[in-house]
Amino acid sequence: MATLGIDIGGSGVKGAPIDTVRGELLAERYRVPTPQPSDVTSVVEAVAEVAGQFDDFDRVGITFPGVVVDGVTRTAANVDKSWLDAPAAKLFGERLGKPVTVLNDADAAGVAEVAFGAGRDQRGLIMMLTFGTGIGSALFLDGVLIPNTELGHLELDGKDAELRASDRAREVEEMSWEKWAGRVEAYLRHVEMLLSPRLFIIGGGVSKKSDRFFPLIDIRTPMVPATLLNNAGCIGAAVTAEQASGDLGAIQTNAATASR
Repeated sequence: MATLGIDIGGSGVKGAPIDTVRGELLAERYRVPTPQPSDVTSVVEAVAEVAGQFDDFDRVGITFPGVVVDGVTRTAANVDKSWLDAPAAKLFGERLGKPVTVLNDADAAGVAEVAFGAGRDQRGLIMMLTFGTGIGSALFLDGVLIPNTELGHLELDGKDAELRASDRAREVEEMSWEKWAGRVEAYLRHVEMLLSPRLFIIGGGVSKKSDRFFPLIDIRTPMVPATLLNNAGCIGAAVTAEQASGDLGAIQTNAATASR
């Protein structure tokens, strides 16, 4: 049976069964709007609605927009505060009746990109950054995830970076691509100073428009757009769920390849 990957985002909850060897969806994604307010009960039911569209899966990987430690959600910057210290894996598992693994949404996207996409076979320190409702970050050393970095909350010009340089900030403030790219560049230079990564992988919905802003950004670190786009969260969540179950699948193979 397949593993189901579900991605909880700021605007939508989407999911699909995943081929974790090839990193591909086995069926068309099903999506429902993220409940507002996005409290624990409402989001659990939204996830159950998505999962209910599919049959023949034996485990579930779920992304969450915040820090997740041992299945417990420790932060809730872009969702309802009822998620603070919520036993998310337990709650989802009881509702779905399946083993559930929960991880940070950017970490999941990064897992997918490192296993199957723009970060595949890359050695050294690689950083995935997702620009959307906020700024998500995922850090990998020789293909191994260092979880819950949350570097979107670094200070930039006296404010939380994602309030200045997220794609939502671009839309809300009606910034030109040039102005927004300047903020993104300032943010990336700050991250460069702290970590000196070998590669930035830029994801989130705005990565589909990389030709509009990549040429406007001047940094030392190579920068590439994510290749899996909106499917990355679902794929990474499913791969992580298999890893947690002991069925390591493709991610182990690719991490080993990257480390050589």
